[in-house]
Amino acid sequence: MTMETKPHAVCIPYPAQGHISPMLKLAKLLHQRGFHITFVNTHFNHNRLLKSRGPNSLDGLPDFRFESIPDGLPPTENKADATQDIPSLCESTEKTCLDPFRKLLFQLNDASSSSGGAVPPVSCVVSDASMPFTLKAGEEFGIPVALFWTISACGLLGYTQYENLVNKGFTPFKDESSFTNGYLDTLIDWIPAVNDIRLKDLPSFIRTTNPNDFMVKYVIRLIKLMSTGSAIIFNTFDSLERNVLEALSSMIPCPIYTLGPLHLLVNNTQPKSLSSIASNLWVEELECLQWLDSKDSKSIVYVNFGSITAVTPEQLIEFAWGLANSKKPFVWIIRPDLVDGDSAILPSEFVEETRERSLISSWCPQEEVLSHPAIGGFLTHCGWNSTLESLSAGVPMICWPFFAEQQTNCKFLCNYWGSGMEINPNVKRDDVEKLVRELMDGEKGNDMRNKAMEWKHKAHEATELGGSSLVNLDNIISKVLVPSSKP
Repeated sequence: MTMETKPHAVCIPYPAQGHISPMLKLAKLLHQRGFHITFVNTHFNHNRLLKSRGPNSLDGLPDFRFESIPDGLPPTENKADATQDIPSLCESTEKTCLDPFRKLLFQLNDASSSSGGAVPPVSCVVSDASMPFTLKAGEEFGIPVALFWTISACGLLGYTQYENLVNKGFTPFKDESSFTNGYLDTLIDWIPAVNDIRLKDLPSFIRTTNPNDFMVKYVIRLIKLMSTGSAIIFNTFDSLERNVLEALSSMIPCPIYTLGPLHLLVNNTQPKSLSSIASNLWVEELECLQWLDSKDSKSIVYVNFGSITAVTPEQLIEFAWGLANSKKPFVWIIRPDLVDGDSAILPSEFVEETRERSLISSWCPQEEVLSHPAIGGFLTHCGWNSTLESLSAGVPMICWPFFAEQQTNCKFLCNYWGSGMEINPNVKRDDVEKLVRELMDGEKGNDMRNKAMEWKHKAHEATELGGSSLVNLDNIISKVLVPSSKP
């Protein structure tokens, strides 16, 4: 393939850890299939990656390059190693990122003209669906823009109903009492593919009393713009979300491609030349894998609330004593910014009590931890990457969703996929102890583990030769990203 014909994909994730990781995996898969890749972070996250992975970590390869654009937010001196405020980030990227992204595309095409063919012209954009300014740029440059939803399909289904929920008067909430008086248990029976979903199971931005709430209006705008993309991509697999995907296909005019679990596709195909390219915004501590090597099969509880969840000091202590009182060994990931507005300080009595059967770390290579034979269960916030990685490893979950579509993921895990059980949002140590014991030793925990193992088998089927996700990857390349190529 000559440089003139080599496709050039510009991949741009939403600037948060849970979005960057799957986009990088997709970029690697496209690179492995002959694409020149330009991966675009924000300046803020570009600098965080250099800090966490080393000064040469974004040098890339001649045909896998990293660039960055501003996010439009003022510098946050005190939170240089923390996830930025999500509503502020959504508003800023929506308002300010089109112009620097447009300039970057011009620069890349100029480089193509002046490099003597070393860099091919940009031929397509793969954009996080939460960065819809890319649609305007794609239109101006006459290139396809595939929108990648890094959330679950069931989560997106919930978001597609926001306009209906506003029009039918379900949101904004009447007043603050609606958060506590049982209103959240209201049954919503008109959403296709789900018949027993409650307000509390829908993505959480509807939980507002503000008729001009930015996130509600932002989501409604995203949903409307989505239909103008060249294709929709999900990091899921057909057998997991079939009914939801069918419902979405009837709502969305552009084609939908399921390419998940992406981490399994990458693991099956990634050449060594790409193995050093990674996306962790915190330094990964590998001691946890060595610690797990010495433990019995399915004996360890893994606890990680992801990259955004913030807990109160009181919640941290309730989780701590619940884990301690369960008497089960555990690995607990406590990010530097896990406790909202404070440092994560665990009681010295807890540390002493659990010293011989616990490992506490600030960040870890989660896919490797979840697939380790010592892991028997996962206490999780139900972010989509965590959920999919856990199902792919056959690990059942205790679900403590924090925000956004995590509540929807929790609902599907517990009621449809049979691999999760929910803990009360107002967490108490007795509940943590009881559910951890049930997860690890109980009959329900065993049933959930068996069901998770079934999903593991189906996830691997989808990503192996002839599997639905591998076929879809070839199809989106030949039909959308490089439409003149032969399948």
